[in-house]
Amino acid sequence: MSWVEKLEPLLLAGAAMIGLFLGYFSPFGAYGVHLVQPLLILMLLGIFWEIPLNELRRSFADLKFASTSLVINFIWTPCLGFILAKIFLSSSPELQIGYIMLLVTPCTDWYLIFTAMAKGNVPLSASILPINLLLQLLLLPIYLGLFTGLSGQSDPLILVFQIITVLLVPLLAARALVRLARDKPDLKAFFQKVFSGSRFWYLFLAVLCMFASEGGAIVEESDTFLLLLAPVLLFFFINFIFVRGVASALEFNYQNSVSLNLTTLARNSPVALVVAIGAFPDRHLIALALIIGPLIELPVLALIAKILLFMGNKKENSLK
Repeated sequence: MSWVEKLEPLLLAGAAMIGLFLGYFSPFGAYGVHLVQPLLILMLLGIFWEIPLNELRRSFADLKFASTSLVINFIWTPCLGFILAKIFLSSSPELQIGYIMLLVTPCTDWYLIFTAMAKGNVPLSASILPINLLLQLLLLPIYLGLFTGLSGQSDPLILVFQIITVLLVPLLAARALVRLARDKPDLKAFFQKVFSGSRFWYLFLAVLCMFASEGGAIVEESDTFLLLLAPVLLFFFINFIFVRGVASALEFNYQNSVSLNLTTLARNSPVALVVAIGAFPDRHLIALALIIGPLIELPVLALIAKILLFMGNKKENSLK
């Protein structure tokens, strides 16, 4: 991972702070709001350009690991997230949506670092990435339509339409560009640099512009971090215990159990943030939840990696 990828959550938090400053003390917000959608399209083009569809089969090389991970990520976790959102965030429908979006989109990068820290099976963890990315793109509109519709926060059909629109246009454009650049190495390298190589900075600027346009309203929501702290921490605690039990019941070895733990705990996906800004441009707390969430998540994942490593070393010493 590059230094940008390693610092991604902090950089996005910095973009939000810069945007708040510019929106509060300058007229930039009135102009920046018009840049958000074009920047998001460029960001999504970069994501969809990189989707390794030809590697999907490799995700199921270890069928037991893949099926267990997918059930936890896409059935257990969304249900757990909905319950926790209703318990802890009932006073804020927007935070409920942001929290659910955070939990239903598995991580597509950071979890590999923590897997390596805990001496887990990194190649196995990496193999599940393509299917995790594809499924979260396909299922995100369904989750939000179902869960937010059940909670009465919005019309689920309108919501699904908005999200599909946000995702579908860049997806079709990206696949068209992939076809156009086929057998044209110079054009492919150009697209790679413009879309894939710069995709984080498009998101950085989109976050900055969005927060600048909502500067005054967001400053008034200074207690958001505290509201999210308990449900985010509780998710990690419950899932850690649950997945450890599942791994033990299925007789996973140490390396594979670490991989299962971290592929089902890490939630730091930029896809959710892009969709939140594109589909909910006037509901800033949703995006704010998706920026604050990873700031809580990263130190927790680092601690979990240390705990897993300690448990592994202790078990290894007891067998000697």
